[in-house]
Amino acid sequence: MKRLNEMLNSIIGAVMGAFVLRTLYYIWDFKTHPKFYAMQSAPWYTSLLADGAFTLVVLLICIVIKVIIKEKRKNTK
Repeated sequence: MKRLNEMLNSIIGAVMGAFVLRTLYYIWDFKTHPKFYAMQSAPWYTSLLADGAFTLVVLLICIVIKVIIKEKRKNTK
């Protein structure tokens, strides 16, 4: 169980890190190339919303698994 918990912590960190870095990249790209985003029909942050939804789903799944692990540890002691 400890190894699974550590793996979930790694997944949470990796997903959060990837989301933060991707967000920073999109902000930088929007500031650097505003005319490119002006041609698009959707706002520049639309892909960030999709990335955020994916990140949220992965985080929720990991947190639910961590809570289940915590409850199992509590019940076995």
